[in-house]
Amino acid sequence: MRHKRPSKPTSKRPSIAEVLPPVVDLGFAQVDLERAARKGFPEVIFGALKTPQQVEEIAAQLYQAHGRVLITRIGPEHARAVRKRYRKANHHAEAGCITLQDSPLPKYHGYIAVLCAGTSDLPVAEEAAITAEFMGHTVQRLFDVGVAGLHRLLRRMDLLRNANVLVVVAGMEGALPSVVAGLVSRPVIAVPTSIGYGANFGGLAALLGMLNSCGSGVTVTNIDNGFGAGYAAAQINRLADESRHQLPAGIP
Repeated sequence: MRHKRPSKPTSKRPSIAEVLPPVVDLGFAQVDLERAARKGFPEVIFGALKTPQQVEEIAAQLYQAHGRVLITRIGPEHARAVRKRYRKANHHAEAGCITLQDSPLPKYHGYIAVLCAGTSDLPVAEEAAITAEFMGHTVQRLFDVGVAGLHRLLRRMDLLRNANVLVVVAGMEGALPSVVAGLVSRPVIAVPTSIGYGANFGGLAALLGMLNSCGSGVTVTNIDNGFGAGYAAAQINRLADESRHQLPAGIP
């Protein structure tokens, strides 16, 4: 008796395009619509050297998919283009950011402290603060508390020690993160800025000082990278919040 060969499956194998994450091809940009699922937050637009029209078109794709958009390193012309299309978009001029959302995210437990050494460091510190806030975190700001007047920092020790993570922004010689790291038991994210006189080398002196910090638990971002620091701080605070909810019963 002859045996019948098993019939071939009729289901078609998915194409490569069907198994890859969804991407919108705008020609000048490939907009990643699945980043929120991978990273916990949608793709963020880096606006520097993009035209206002490019920023507006990328923002439209992200807003349609997620209902929220964060754009960094923009100027007034970018803000005008986005706000012309979306009147509820907020232009944070000092931070050089645009935020657009249907509704704010629920706040995570605890807070992130954002410090800067001097008023000249405010744009970078604000970029970090706006990023973390937009991602659903409470931010406590403490500005102009550099080592030239250390008493300004020491009078706010309760705020520093109760934060889940601290972003510390400084130019010149970049000393403030080392001081803060010696006073707290929380992670410290140091951000060197390009503020300083000639031998500061556009922030290189502060960067090297922070990389060589003797303070324990100091992580350093690139020069002027407030966004990177705010994003990393948000991830750390989110982990702290998730761990809090996963504690066994009876443990506060």
